[in-house]
Amino acid sequence: MHALAARIKTWSCELGFEACGISDTALEADEAHLLNWLQQGRHGEMGYMARHGTRRSRPADLVPGTLRVISVRKNYFPPGGKPPRDVLDDPGLGYVSRYALGRDYHKTIRRRLQRLADLITAEIGAFGYRAFVDSAPVLEKALAQRAGLGWIGKHSNLLTREAGSWFFLGELYTDLPLPAQVKPPQTHCGNCTACIDACPTRAIVAPFQVDARLCISYLTIELHGAIPQALRGKIGNRIFGCDDCQLVCPWNRFSTCSSDSDFAVRHDLDRATLVDLFAWSEAEFASRTEGSAIRRIGYLRWLRNIAVALGNAPTTPEILSALRSRAEHDSPLVREHVAWALAQHAPPR
Repeated sequence: MHALAARIKTWSCELGFEACGISDTALEADEAHLLNWLQQGRHGEMGYMARHGTRRSRPADLVPGTLRVISVRKNYFPPGGKPPRDVLDDPGLGYVSRYALGRDYHKTIRRRLQRLADLITAEIGAFGYRAFVDSAPVLEKALAQRAGLGWIGKHSNLLTREAGSWFFLGELYTDLPLPAQVKPPQTHCGNCTACIDACPTRAIVAPFQVDARLCISYLTIELHGAIPQALRGKIGNRIFGCDDCQLVCPWNRFSTCSSDSDFAVRHDLDRATLVDLFAWSEAEFASRTEGSAIRRIGYLRWLRNIAVALGNAPTTPEILSALRSRAEHDSPLVREHVAWALAQHAPPR
């Protein structure tokens, strides 16, 4: 098993993962944190977080027979993209979280995990496993931390001293009794509060505690209905996700751009104007988000998000014209956010 574990880590690097670790399934402390978070209602409308109960924190309950979890890490920061801060500082542009600028990571990472499982099968014969990429009730960051891939920072993202936090995670649940990481890495956040101070909506309510109901990523991706009016002005030009807590993290000084073409910017989404994006028809949205994580929010929420950003942008004839073009949209959700946006541009009485 020790020799196999070493081969697994070698194969994972050959498959393009930057790191690989193996953990046991003891997540008692993380389970307590999860249950407390759910009890406080900080998951908002993400009912699936509560529906699965402790299956999320007990791998063997999700996949019977699981003894170990192989966790992998893959850098996604897109090469050659417009600098994030330049986009955020230009209110006429739409900011898309860096992870969503390229191809949808779910299939890319899962395909490589399957290849890793195939290599293990070729080495030892059939064994029990299941691959996961943010697609099931899995505490992926807790497992990755336990596997030695980094520590969970105050913003709740996984961090490493050598690579920052711009990476995806994936897991293979397996019944192999592989040697597990003995001691999780120490945290290295120290007294730093950069992520807490930078959050536009103060969603990081305390170190290591995030209230999803305030998080811009939740508001623009997970929330299906209207965005609370009190938070709309704080969203700025962020139309899909938010990276502010990562952008200010000192450890991301050591991050690098991905060398994987799957995560290169598509359709100039790193520099597109809000007016142009708002003009997309539903067919254009479907075409330009094919193979992208953005497609999951659907066309109406896409328009909802951009309407809020247009409401936060400087008043120009182009922006007013764009908003008025959707003022009578068939969707009540879109109409309501457009009306709010237009009200932001109304001259003071």
